Amino acid sequence: MTTDGTIVVTGGTGTLGRAVVARLRDAGREPRVLSRRAGPGRTVGDLDTGAGLDDAVRGASVVLHAATRPGHDVAATANLLRAVRRTGSHPHLIVVSIVGADRISLGYYRQKVAVEDLVTSSGLPWTIQRATQFHDLLDTIFCYTSWLPVLPVPADVRFQPVDVRDLAERLATLAAGKPAGRAPDLGGPEVLSMGELAGVWLAVRGRRRPVLRVRVPGAVVRGFRSGANLAAHRERGRITFVEFLGRAPGT
Repeated sequence: MTTDGTIVVTGGTGTLGRAVVARLRDAGREPRVLSRRAGPGRTVGDLDTGAGLDDAVRGASVVLHAATRPGHDVAATANLLRAVRRTGSHPHLIVVSIVGADRISLGYYRQKVAVEDLVTSSGLPWTIQRATQFHDLLDTIFCYTSWLPVLPVPADVRFQPVDVRDLAERLATLAAGKPAGRAPDLGGPEVLSMGELAGVWLAVRGRRRPVLRVRVPGAVVRGFRSGANLAAHRERGRITFVEFLGRAPGT
């Protein structure tokens, strides 16, 4: 089957997906936005059950797989690939993964590695883009713990949070190009300790709490302490954590 130049975005109503769709539209592309729920500009399809996926991917030249849900990613990607095969399409498949997914023993990260394996063995032209943790994730973590009299953070752990808008720009560029295989990892512009990030968060949010650095045992935290989650020597986004917080709701 020939393709029609259409870009399908899975997870197009999520945190990253919305930024990707906005960036594609800014570039003059009108993507086909896959969602489980009907709405303006959406194509209804369910990655968990496979319902509606055939119509969603039929004829697409690019499938940008930005959907993610812990515990569901492997099965969802398998359903997506089956739909592509049933339609006879041969799109460029772009998948978002996580820096250090193969070096940090976290269940969600192992799922990402399994998704990568599905993609690389799919027979489709592919690009895998690994990125560091999003600013949104750290903001959520600090919000959840901010009711405590102190703000606890793991000691000796550094992060390089990236803004979804920077990642969306990279993904839009990849969608306009040829399959790249493993694209260079993308991280944010700064590498900061969790304590430093907590200090930034408290200052911007206008809250006063002591930051308590806690030595946390276990293999998962050891992976983060080793710096496996960093893309310090790769390409970087532009938007800092403080800039993100300055634009985020609630500031």
